[in-house]
Amino acid sequence: MPIFEYKCNDCGHEFEELVFDREECPPCPKCQSEKTGKLMSAVRSKVGGFRPDTGDSGGSSADADSGSSFSASSPCAGCSGGDCSSCGS
Repeated sequence: MPIFEYKCNDCGHEFEELVFDREECPPCPKCQSEKTGKLMSAVRSKVGGFRPDTGDSGGSSADADSGSSFSASSPCAGCSGGDCSSCGS
């Protein structure tokens, strides 16, 4: 189920909302105005992937040298599962 970002045209409040109908614009939770609009949202994606023939996860060589296939800024930095399918990230 998609979570969309909205902005109120009356008070300027930005908020997120779980919306089942993509055409629906929910009222502002701050001022209750119906004059809201959908914002353009950033998309998160993963580049690369696990290659079993080399043991490489697509990370940089610095990551490989540290014994971890994930960088410190990665959401899987503390994961010992080896890939995101084991932790759902």
